[in-house]
Order: sequence, then C-alpha cells, then structure tokens
Amino acid sequence: MLMQITCLVIGFVLLIKGADIFVEGASKVASKLNIPPIVIGLTIVAFGTSAPEAAISITSALSGNVDLAVGNIIGSNIMNVLLILGISGCIARLKVKKNTYRYEIPFVMVITLILLILGKFGESIDRFDGVVLWILFLMFLYYLYRLVKKGEEVPIDEVEEVGAKDTLLRLFIMIIIGIAAIVIGSDMTIDAAVYIAKVIGISQRLIGLTIIAFGTSLPELVTSMTAAWKGKSDLAIGNIVGSNIFNILFVLGTTALISPNAIAFENGFISDGIVAIGALFLLYAFIDNDLFLKKSGAIVMLIGYIAYFISVL
Repeated sequence: MLMQITCLVIGFVLLIKGADIFVEGASKVASKLNIPPIVIGLTIVAFGTSAPEAAISITSALSGNVDLAVGNIIGSNIMNVLLILGISGCIARLKVKKNTYRYEIPFVMVITLILLILGKFGESIDRFDGVVLWILFLMFLYYLYRLVKKGEEVPIDEVEEVGAKDTLLRLFIMIIIGIAAIVIGSDMTIDAAVYIAKVIGISQRLIGLTIIAFGTSLPELVTSMTAAWKGKSDLAIGNIVGSNIFNILFVLGTTALISPNAIAFENGFISDGIVAIGALFLLYAFIDNDLFLKKSGAIVMLIGYIAYFISVL
C-alpha cells in the first residue's frame, strides 16, 4: 500500500510538472510561428491547468476505468469552487469581474446541467455528447476572444517570451518530455488509485471525487492562492470558473470523442452534479453589491466542502 501511495504522489508530480513543461514549449513554438499571443493564451496556456484532469480522464476512459473519468471532473469542479475559492476568499477579498458574474458563472451552471441531462437520459456520455460539448467549448473560446479584442482582461496566464536559447529543437524536446511526463504520470496515478480503491474497498467514483480530484486541482489551487496573495483577486475567481468550463467542455468532450466506448454515467453522479451546481449558487449568494465575495461566504463554502466530503465517504 505504501508503494502505491508513493506512486500516486509521483504520478501527480509528473502530471503537473509535465503540463508546465508542455505548455511552455508549445506556447513558445506557437510564438515562433507568429501565432498571436491572444490565441496562444486562450488555447495552449489556458489548457495548462486542465491538463492533469484531461490526462486522467482520457487515460481512465481508454483503460476502462470510466468512473474515474467522470468523477475526476465533477469532483474537481466541486473542489475548485468550495475548497479553493473558500481558501482564497479567507486569504483576501475576492473581486468578481462583471462578465464573470453575469455570464460565465451562469454558463458553468448551464453546461453542468446539460452534462447531467446528457448523462441521465443516455445513461452514458457518448461521441454525440462529445460533439455537443465541443461545440459549446468553441463558442466559449469565441466569447473569450471577443472579450480580449474589446480590451477586457480575461483570466489567462501571460504567454512567456521566447529567449535566445529557445531553439526549435530545444522547444520540441520540451514538448516531448512534457507529453511523456503527462502520460507516465496519468498511468501511475490511475493504476495506484484503482489499487488503493480495491484495497480500501471504496468505489472508483469516490476516489475520483476525492483523491484524484484533489491531485488534479493542485494547479488551480496554486494559481488562485497566488493571485489572492498578489492582490489580483479578480483573476482568482476567473481562473476557477474558466477551469470548470474547460473541465466539462474540453476534457469530458474530448474524452467522449476519443473513447472507444461510451462513458458510463452512474446515478451517483447526478447528486454530485447537483452539488456542483449548488456550489455555484452558493458562490452567487455570497457576492455582495460591490461584486466582492464575502469572507463569511468563503468560510461557509469551506464548511460546505467539508460536509460534502464527509457525505461521500
């Protein structure tokens, strides 16, 4: 068991570090090819924080561990809102951008509901559902692109500048190393998680909602807490909302498209999805008239996550 826990930790480290290396290499290659920074930021760089979820979900679906694929996404989204924003909101007063409040948070609610409807009535997420999710994802990217063109600040990381040492050969090696680390890390993580679940006697859905969700949400946790510490509190909530959208539309959409079989959607995910939507309503309820998340609300959200965590054990 100790060996498997060690493999789980190493797997998470490889996933997160591999994603960083891949995104840096890919974004710099794109810069060398004269692709506009806006496009790079909205695609390659924005993909970075969702790369661990993508690797776990896709690998899980391909290996037949479908409960991990869905549980990881829904669990990460719940954790992002209740736990990460709860912690960040206790560190600093979090400002919510008007566009995030008016459009993006409601959009996450809608797409989460769409996911539940697709999963419930089809009893699975299949390729047709993947197409639906990807169409919505492309619409969201276009929305972000329009915001940037209008001069609005959107929650994406800046594209790193290309240095003198950044030759194409070096950058392609970085991309290969990053992809290798992501693949190896996801395999190690899934194998260890499945083994631990069997030994402890818990379901893959539960381990996906908790342990795997926490591990893959570490980039969001670091990004949001850093933004809060640096006083860029408006980016903290924007990053979380954007990540949740990426998780559902890009990660699950891509997983459904490339999986050889439909992704089973068990009944337990309905209640988890409702909690994910409820978490967003809770976030809404504690945003004051000046568009700040109340500190008392952040504490309630943390308590809400603890209650949810206990309920799924």
